[in-house]
Amino acid sequence: MGDEERYIGVAERRARLALRHRLAGAARAGSPEEVARSLVALHGSDPATVYLAVGARLADPARTVPETGRALYEDRALVRMHGMRHTVFVFPTDLTAVVHASTGLTVAARERAALLKDMAAAGAPDAAWLKEVEESALAALARRGQATATELAEDERRLREQFVYAAGKNYEGVHTVSTRLLRVLGVEGKVVRGRPLGSWTSSQFRWAVAPAHPELDASRAQAALLGHWLAACGPATEADLKWWTGWKVTDVRRALAAIGARPVSLDEGVGYVVDGDAEPVAEPAEPWAALLPAIDPTAMGWQRRDWYLAPELRPALFDYSGNVGPTVWWNGRVVGGWAQRADGEIVWRLLDTDGLGRDAEAAIAVEAERLRGWVGATRVTPRFRTPLEKELSA
Repeated sequence: MGDEERYIGVAERRARLALRHRLAGAARAGSPEEVARSLVALHGSDPATVYLAVGARLADPARTVPETGRALYEDRALVRMHGMRHTVFVFPTDLTAVVHASTGLTVAARERAALLKDMAAAGAPDAAWLKEVEESALAALARRGQATATELAEDERRLREQFVYAAGKNYEGVHTVSTRLLRVLGVEGKVVRGRPLGSWTSSQFRWAVAPAHPELDASRAQAALLGHWLAACGPATEADLKWWTGWKVTDVRRALAAIGARPVSLDEGVGYVVDGDAEPVAEPAEPWAALLPAIDPTAMGWQRRDWYLAPELRPALFDYSGNVGPTVWWNGRVVGGWAQRADGEIVWRLLDTDGLGRDAEAAIAVEAERLRGWVGATRVTPRFRTPLEKELSA
């Protein structure tokens, strides 16, 4: 049987996940940069998720907060920006050009057109005026280094202009130019989120001029991004790839062909790995447990998740929008959920006890203490709350 037809079962998929996502003990990373590179992207919609996802994968989690802050805001080795599916992620800086060209350009054009349409409908100034304000704001941001929208409006007062959105409709509202324009500039890759105004859990950010990057061909960028992700998360189905990227299926197929991806057989049908990655992967030498945060990139990595998350667990672990909450893992599968209580205690509950013994529960308890040890006095409430997390944290 040729490599292109090799069957990759659930056990091997879980082994790949454990090693490549830095979750098995011996595979843990030495820095946030290593974590991000191993996962390609960390979900950034909830600021705390970035730190919790890194901490779960570091060999020394005590350094999670200072090292992640250094990588994001001092060295700029990691950048928080819009990416796939119009969602905010944290990427290694050298991937920003690839992400921008492969996924950002189409969304950016749509966002700018929508802003201009809304402004025109409200009788607000035109595109030429907006371009002038934009250039002035970017110049002010470059001078300041980092700034909030309010601070930028001190330098460019036209950012304070307001216009009515959806006048006469039940969702009518008043938008400020600064809010909408900075969002467009973020999607266009011209600005990125800088330091938060508060602690590492804060969702209020300053803005900074985006690191310079070359303009890449969209098709080549798509091939590059898909290659990175498939190396980290393969095997994956075409449906998984379409869901993760947010691209059209024709774009996915073109990128698969461009990188010479190899087909393999999965329980749900045909999957793909990068060329040369069809050989068997052994399970980690030691069993492992992990506590991963809400919208962790591993838990959210695939559209089809039955091989690591039993369908009957989903009502307790997902919110109404399909965002996963904090999860407890044992040897490559989700077995429960966790939460933090007001006094800082990390509490967890097993929902799938099949094959779990005392060793598993002891290992999970160790991970809970490990998490509490580095989080310390900080209180973390997920932005996307799920039934089990709400119940456990009460």
